[in-house]
Amino acid sequence: MARAVDRVYAHIRDGIIDGTYGPGTRLGEVEIADLTEASRTPVREALRQLEMEGLVEVLPHRGARVCAWTAEDLEEIYDLRMTLEAMAAERAASRIAGKDIDRLEELSGLMEDAASGPRPQLDLVAQLNDEFHAIVRAAAASSRLTTMLGAVIQLPLVLRTFHRYSPADLERSGAHHRDLIAALRAGDAVWADSVMRSHVRAAKHVLLQSLPDGPGPAAADHVDDDERGR
Repeated sequence: MARAVDRVYAHIRDGIIDGTYGPGTRLGEVEIADLTEASRTPVREALRQLEMEGLVEVLPHRGARVCAWTAEDLEEIYDLRMTLEAMAAERAASRIAGKDIDRLEELSGLMEDAASGPRPQLDLVAQLNDEFHAIVRAAAASSRLTTMLGAVIQLPLVLRTFHRYSPADLERSGAHHRDLIAALRAGDAVWADSVMRSHVRAAKHVLLQSLPDGPGPAAADHVDDDERGR
């Protein structure tokens, strides 16, 4: 049963992230069961897990659908993420192993390389960034904090946040990563907390600016036509 649930979960989550299941799309239990060659029980369990992670909304008597976020939703989610990620960075400062800091350093360099040039590899940046933050969260050594973060860390993947970044936004993000590594090497919890807050706040600003009804020019305007289609 566990394998079936994992398979169904991966199918739905991957479909949401790659846009196969767009915001508001109905997720019928029968259709998904057929697609994944599973019974409806693991489909229900997978949908409940995705609901806890904030990707799916299950409505009484109406079934499940992919969440559609308003600007207010996004602002609230990023504010929660900022608080939780900063707490994770603060805890990690006194707990993270030297080898993990070395890996963060390596990932930072790889992200900067992927983000440079006339055609940045933004999907690779997102993948490396996910590993970077996962290391910090793991170093925090708090299962409760990890569980709470699970409900807010999926959103940047779904919204393909890095595809909304201008070159200056990418450069600033890289600078935040370098500052966070320095804070962790120094074992300075206050510094790590401050850098992470700035990092997530800047990401929130880019996302909100890129929305059609955002407060200013969309950051997505800096992305070329090929990137828009991704």
